[in-house]
Amino acid sequence: MLSHEAKSEGFSSEAPVKHEYSNDEVGAAEEGGLSNPDHVDLHRALKARHITMIAIGGAIGTGLIIGTGDALAKAGPGSILIAYAWVGFIVYLVMCALGEMAAWLPLPSGFTGYAVRFCDPALGFTLGWTYWFKYIILSPNQLTAGALVISYWLPQEKVNAGVWITILLVAIVCINYFGVRFFGEFEFWLSSFKVIVILGIILLSFILMLGGGPDHDRRGFRYWKSPGAFNTYILEGDAGRFLAFWSTMVSATFAFLGTELVGVTVGEAQNPRKAIPRAIKLTFWRILVFYILSVLLVGTLVPYNDKKLPYNNKNFSQATSSAAASPFVVAIENSGIPALDHILNACILLFVFSAANSDLYIATRTIYGLAREGKAPRIFARTDRRGVPVFALAICSAIALIAYMNVANDSRVVFKYFVNLVTIFGLLTWVSILVTHIYFVRARRAQNVPDSDLAYVAPFGIWGSYVALAFCILIVFTKNYDVFTHNKKWGNFDYKNFITAYLGIPLYLILIFGYKLATKCKGVKPEEADLWTGKEQIDREEAAFIARHNEEMEKHAGSHWFYRKFVSWLF
Repeated sequence: MLSHEAKSEGFSSEAPVKHEYSNDEVGAAEEGGLSNPDHVDLHRALKARHITMIAIGGAIGTGLIIGTGDALAKAGPGSILIAYAWVGFIVYLVMCALGEMAAWLPLPSGFTGYAVRFCDPALGFTLGWTYWFKYIILSPNQLTAGALVISYWLPQEKVNAGVWITILLVAIVCINYFGVRFFGEFEFWLSSFKVIVILGIILLSFILMLGGGPDHDRRGFRYWKSPGAFNTYILEGDAGRFLAFWSTMVSATFAFLGTELVGVTVGEAQNPRKAIPRAIKLTFWRILVFYILSVLLVGTLVPYNDKKLPYNNKNFSQATSSAAASPFVVAIENSGIPALDHILNACILLFVFSAANSDLYIATRTIYGLAREGKAPRIFARTDRRGVPVFALAICSAIALIAYMNVANDSRVVFKYFVNLVTIFGLLTWVSILVTHIYFVRARRAQNVPDSDLAYVAPFGIWGSYVALAFCILIVFTKNYDVFTHNKKWGNFDYKNFITAYLGIPLYLILIFGYKLATKCKGVKPEEADLWTGKEQIDREEAAFIARHNEEMEKHAGSHWFYRKFVSWLF
């Protein structure tokens, strides 16, 4: 257990000094404590608006702009509307659970540290490594997607995809190296641009729906009647409509993956007890509105049997990560608007670039957090004068080079299987967060910590986490249910897809029980959970920050009035 007088996370500005970890420090780190050897500190430079917009940017991306195309073609507009609304509510429960823990104790190791403290060190170890594994694959995957988006203008026969991968990789490494303040500001404006684009798409879709396009066709809900609101998938009749709906439920889940990344930013957030709950409460409702309105409107503009949707066109030759695959572009083309597809493709390129940038950031901070807890090589916990974990950034950037395997067409098939393997870890992350929150609530009750002492309380409490946990576990096991449905139309059992889809589950369990066998660690009892180490330091920092902030606001009361009154709610 570390002393409450230890210097807190994120404010060290001294020059790097070699430091040897003592056994006590390593032991404290193993228990999820805030160990503080020289120059392993992050800097709290992320402002509330940075945290909020990073949270928005983490969930708004190509999954909405492009991924809704296949979902619409498979299941129809009614299914995607129901699925996105329900999954959105589930993710809100996950975010509330995370927010309650983060507002109580903003650990630099994020939700892996909470799992270690409140539930089981083995869960923290497994959660950290699987989450890192997910993001070191997602980052190169986004780089590849960026190259494919550019191929909408310049085919790979003219310019090799490796050129664009190199340019994008160098750019995101530089942004991450320049420090968290620069990263936060950069992501703030990129995410703000995402919000503007989504709002623009919603407004345009609404205008087209009412007949405001060049064709003046007032569509309304015509396509909900013919061909209908619900399509069939694999089977005919009601069973086929249910399978179509469930496939969309899974697609919606993947579209929302990434919202939990706000839990990784707590170690670099200014006044995290205010910033994190604000980001969770305000951000997700905006995302929910963006998704629901978008899928509702696109379902009125494009029928699910439209041959321009890639899923319905087996001879589709354009890159499936470009604007050609977007149902919104199909709607634009059907309305007769020229050139707008190129504008939207440029927006998608920025979406992908932002995602690759934030994915590298999350991968870096995750391996940093593991190193702080003694679950990864200690060198990855070292930071420079600006609080950047340079060695962690270096290893994650080096692994991102696997993006080049996508330059060869044969390798893309292998890489898709690889991505299929790691995406399940996103769902397992949600499961782990919810389990940790359940144990956190039990620990609070066992130690008589009332809700009134918390800066933020999950509105649905422990029962909300139970409901979300049950649903997430159900999705984990039914993620690729179509591999079990084989007939004359769909072919034989797809064993490759099955292996890559479900191998993540035994790997997750092996990591948990392997760690427990290797370390002989035991689960944390509610009455013994460490709810307090580091809290006193953070309380003092929070009070000091609020005092400085109030003083600054008094000095600039006039200039800040307009922003607070009319702009701040957006960000």
